Amino acid sequence: MTTLMTYAGTAAPDSLQTRTGGVPVAPAGTAWPHCATCDGPMQFLAHVLLDDLGHHAGQGATEGRGLLALFMCQNDPGMCAEWNPTSGGNRALIFPTTGLQAIPVPTIDTEDEDEDDDTVLLGEVSAVTFEPPTPAAYDQAHKEWRTTHTGRSPLEILGQLGGHPTWLQYDETPACPTCTEAMTLVTQLEEGRTHTTAMNFGGRGKAYAFACEPCAQALFLWQC
Repeated sequence: MTTLMTYAGTAAPDSLQTRTGGVPVAPAGTAWPHCATCDGPMQFLAHVLLDDLGHHAGQGATEGRGLLALFMCQNDPGMCAEWNPTSGGNRALIFPTTGLQAIPVPTIDTEDEDEDDDTVLLGEVSAVTFEPPTPAAYDQAHKEWRTTHTGRSPLEILGQLGGHPTWLQYDETPACPTCTEAMTLVTQLEEGRTHTTAMNFGGRGKAYAFACEPCAQALFLWQC
């Protein structure tokens, strides 16, 4: 089954919901992730409530499965292997869903004091609506949505929740670093609607976030 994620307007920057942009929420004392290559703070990309996976797979209500937070280095795009799940150029973290607070945003020195820095935050918070699940594969579901929503931009399709990854290159499903079992897709993400709100996956690439919930492990990668 494919559950498309579509743009649903803006949201509070620290809201506990599936969204792109804004600021990450995490347990008190959580440090903002830094890149293993350049040591700079990473850009926060998205939150995914793991409970949403059950709700939209027809599994009934679940509570407290966790919150997936995605980060990627954008300090010098292309130089920190930020597309690779194990290079240290990105991070996928699973947090509990209680006792969370916004992580303080790192202060970034810029040459122009009047210019906003976009290396740690996206330009907008994008809330998500989950379309009704369909047996169609992601690409076909994407096409059908465009056909029936002609008044909306196809860039408002933000990706899919769960389901099966649609690879642009080859299958890179990662193994859990703890138990070595194949990890499960949590979300496949498109870059986003506009230049100011988009994530950088190499120019209309796609990103893939996987998790092994029993081991509380998650990995993130992208292809273009």
